[in-house]
Amino acid sequence: MAQLEVYNRYQGAMYNVALRIVKDTAEAEDIMQESFLTAFNKLDTFKGNAAFGAWLKRIVINNAITQYKKSQRFVTIPDQGLADEAVEESYDGISEEDYTQVKATEALRCLNSLHDNYRRVLTLHLIEGFDYEEICEILQISYANCRTLISRGKESLRNKLKVTQ
Repeated sequence: MAQLEVYNRYQGAMYNVALRIVKDTAEAEDIMQESFLTAFNKLDTFKGNAAFGAWLKRIVINNAITQYKKSQRFVTIPDQGLADEAVEESYDGISEEDYTQVKATEALRCLNSLHDNYRRVLTLHLIEGFDYEEICEILQISYANCRTLISRGKESLRNKLKVTQ
C-alpha cells in the first residue's frame, strides 16, 4: 500500500524527467516503471542523505540516459539544416499569461531542437536543476567538457530564440 502511495506521488514528475531525455512517450513510461521497480528493490541502499524524490529522480535519469544511449546505437540521424525559418507573429491583444505561455513553449521548442548533447546538458542544468558536478557524474564527462557544453548550448539556444523573435 505504501509503494502505491509513493508511486502515485512521484510518477508524473518521474515520467516527465524520462520523457525530456528520451523524447518518446512509450520509452519514458517503461523507464519510469523500471525505475520504480529498481527503487523499491534497492530501498535498503537509500541512505537518507537526500530526499527520496531526489534519489528516485537520479535513478530515473540514469536509466533514461542509459536507454537513450542504447537507442542511439541503432538510429541513423539524417542531416538537417540548422537554419530555422523565422515566423513573424503578433502577440497584440493577448493576455500576459498567454504571452508567457507562448514564450515558454517557444523556449522549450528551441531547446528540443538543439543538438542532443546540448539539449541533454541544458535540460539537466536548467530544467532539472543539477549543478555542474552532478551533471559530470550523470553523463560521465569531465568538468571542463560540462562547462563547455553548457556554455555552447546556451549560446546555441540564445541564437535560436533570437531567430524566433
